[in-house]
Amino acid sequence: MKKTENKNTANSIVKKIEQMQNRIVDASNIKLHGSKFVKNQSDKDFEEVKSSKFNDGCTADWEENIIKDVQEDFETRRSQRRAFEAKWQINANFALGNQYCYVNLRGDLEDLERDYFWQEREVYNHIAPILETRLAKLGRVRPKMSVRPASGDEGDLRAAKVSGKILSSACERLELDEIITKATMWSELCGTVFYKISWDKNCGKRVSVQKDKAMYEGDIRIDVCSPYEIYPNNFTAESMSEINSIIHAKALHIDDIEMIWGVRPKGDSLDVLNTDINSGVFTGSSIVQTLSYTQKKNHCIVIEKYTRPSAKKPNGEHIIIAGDKLLHYGELPYFIGKYGELDLPFVKQDSLRVPGSFYGSSIIDRAIPIQRAYNAVKNRKHEFLNRIAVGVLAVEDGSVDTQNLEDEGLAPGKILQYRQGSAIPRMLDSGRVPPEFNNEEDRLKNEFINISGVSEIIRNSNIPGQVSSGVAIQLLLEQDDTRLSLTAQSIRVAIRQISQYVIRMYRQFAKAIRLDRIVGDDGDVELMSWKSSDLTCDDVIFDTVNELSNTPAAKQNMLFELLKNGLLHDEKGRLTDVMRNRLLNALGYGGWENSQTLDSLHIKRAEKENLNIATQNPQPEDIDKHDLHIEIHTAYLLNGSVQKSKDYNVKKERLLAHIRKHKLFIQLEGQVESKLSSEQNNAKQQQ
Repeated sequence: MKKTENKNTANSIVKKIEQMQNRIVDASNIKLHGSKFVKNQSDKDFEEVKSSKFNDGCTADWEENIIKDVQEDFETRRSQRRAFEAKWQINANFALGNQYCYVNLRGDLEDLERDYFWQEREVYNHIAPILETRLAKLGRVRPKMSVRPASGDEGDLRAAKVSGKILSSACERLELDEIITKATMWSELCGTVFYKISWDKNCGKRVSVQKDKAMYEGDIRIDVCSPYEIYPNNFTAESMSEINSIIHAKALHIDDIEMIWGVRPKGDSLDVLNTDINSGVFTGSSIVQTLSYTQKKNHCIVIEKYTRPSAKKPNGEHIIIAGDKLLHYGELPYFIGKYGELDLPFVKQDSLRVPGSFYGSSIIDRAIPIQRAYNAVKNRKHEFLNRIAVGVLAVEDGSVDTQNLEDEGLAPGKILQYRQGSAIPRMLDSGRVPPEFNNEEDRLKNEFINISGVSEIIRNSNIPGQVSSGVAIQLLLEQDDTRLSLTAQSIRVAIRQISQYVIRMYRQFAKAIRLDRIVGDDGDVELMSWKSSDLTCDDVIFDTVNELSNTPAAKQNMLFELLKNGLLHDEKGRLTDVMRNRLLNALGYGGWENSQTLDSLHIKRAEKENLNIATQNPQPEDIDKHDLHIEIHTAYLLNGSVQKSKDYNVKKERLLAHIRKHKLFIQLEGQVESKLSSEQNNAKQQQ
């Protein structure tokens, strides 16, 4: 009988736990954003479940089990990742200039001691300029994105156009360029960086005030997460699609946790990465910065775990804990998968991919052995030069006051007294600096170039003395761009995935009508109203080629060559006004268009007539430049997307009638000009 009762009780508990999970608040209401936490509204359903009569008897054990499982999983992943953290610390310290350090057996960073008190330990940092040069080159990788329509249907064409405009507006508003710059710095330093894309209900425009509390329309957040904060379940996976769960962990002060969550966990002294980097350590006679872990009191690690959907949990799992407190338990919050399924809101960007490893590699990893050797050669060379310059004095034992010599040395004009009858003190011959020092120094400099892929041309802005041909210089520049292309492609892929997630999140959360400022087809700033149902297309593609090879100077040279060879002229050999404006815009002088020249005003007027031709019937005017208008209208009718639109026949009929009127104006103007010229000729003959 007792066995039956226990079985029924267990089944009842399982059913009630399933009901409780279905009632738990949507995970989009609570989020972890790097160093900033956002709580959009209280976990009302979660609190109701915890305070219910049933949970009075079993929730404590349920919560404890969840917290215990997440903490054990986190500790397991952290121990497996310890070797990666040591490598990242070494990379950061070498980039900062703290290059006399190593990782001990415990995985801690330690300084190397001098072998002798007189030993030179200066740092000749070649890694920092290599890193800065790569960041400067990769800073040009900012591809322009557009959205490809799902079909030629007019609705899909409009949806793709709206999605592209909204995407451009969102990237400007979120300052995506600055975010990518910050992320690229981390990926070049550690080898990998992560973007976290999430929805924050406390962002965006304020729409109302309810009970003295401002209400916002909500907006997307994009946060950069360093690899120190990310723990995958599979460290041999090479992409985000291969992992089943991911942990985002960060240490916060317990006061901050209480302010956000209303819960005060137990604080402790934790080793926290000192990202402020204010302290300096002595290496020889130089003071350099260092990056290491420091202890901070009253801190607690906030652990956020995302788990992909599975057969057991078809909607995935999202858990947030802090110490011994469960802050949130729910399902995955974002439908951002390729086919609208639930997915992890993270994007990974690698500097250099490593086969069989989740974390990528940095160019600093390869440069560290060369940097150590270079420092050693330079310091030994300077020690040799010091011996030659200062000299080594040989004296007979007891013949001179050696303490005085050690304190004062051999100052110019100094009177040196020595014991009568003893040998005269003399300087030992230190010889010359061996040529091997210079040879090894030059060889190591070339090693830096070979390993990093950054040549003298872009690092030092110097052309090698043995290179004089312009073609050879161009080939060297192309080689540099080629070696950076793998990293550049990783950035481009990350930007495209971020763009797709942005559109999909707007499609999920932007239910109400919104107003955004966009740049219209005519270059003017316009207001556009939209909502989630308008964003049916999310196939993001690149509008630009590889920015590394297509520099502004190369683009200008190509346009000048096309212009010189007459490839931009019309069939009559003329450079039309439309082509002239497009050429100026492509050369970077599009701002001239804002000076309201006649040609630009005529082009804008003709393009507006094209856009409104389906609902309006514009009439040519005497002030129109009719040749230019006819060219713009003809190009519009020949556009493939316009020909596929449902109202193409209406547009075509009205626009052709409009073009005939322009031609009639041209004919009348020609008749007037011929009549005036004939009258002038008759007047001259009569005179």
